[in-house]
Amino acid sequence: MIPKKSTILFQGDSITDCGRNRDAGATPNNLPGLGQGYAMMAAAELLSTRPADGLRVFNRGISGNRIVDLYARMQSDILNLKPDVLSILIGVNDTWHGKNPDWSNGVAIPKYERIYRDLLNEVREALPNLKFVLCEPFVLRCGVVRDDWVEEIDQRRAVVAKLAPEFDALLVPFQSMFHEAVKLAPPEYWAPDGVHPSAAGHHLMAKCWLEKTASF
Repeated sequence: MIPKKSTILFQGDSITDCGRNRDAGATPNNLPGLGQGYAMMAAAELLSTRPADGLRVFNRGISGNRIVDLYARMQSDILNLKPDVLSILIGVNDTWHGKNPDWSNGVAIPKYERIYRDLLNEVREALPNLKFVLCEPFVLRCGVVRDDWVEEIDQRRAVVAKLAPEFDALLVPFQSMFHEAVKLAPPEYWAPDGVHPSAAGHHLMAKCWLEKTASF
């Protein structure tokens, strides 16, 4: 279980951001600042079931971010908040931005791994007692997603799975979770464009995140 009085920080791209109000984000546990997705849903469950535990939850996801963008704002959006638990979901834009000819600024797998590891090392050096929660990047086979996306995201998943034991991190298997979910309903039900989850998809993610972090 996440210890009492912990500060929990959700980091990532639009899937984590999910419409959060930037102006409200400076205050922990602020509903507009938590967005409308899995981060808010997980926070709501924690805060409603543990009202006396003094938990503080922040969301600093930013739509469109790649690993290099997250690294660039490490000081302001991670270290300055001094989290006890840092949850990271990053990687889909590193692929998507390389597949879209209008952007052409994806991040190759070796660089993704190198920058991700640098980020974790520098955060651990600054905050030695922090616990990492590393979430699998994922896509579903619908919407904008093509087969070549799936192969590349699988490589990014492998990077995250390798980093998790290196940093004694919990690994949250979002892609594996969605593989099971599509046996119950088509991919579009869970993520209409193949990238951004529906309400049902976000709820599954929150449940999965909470189940894994219960082992702290």
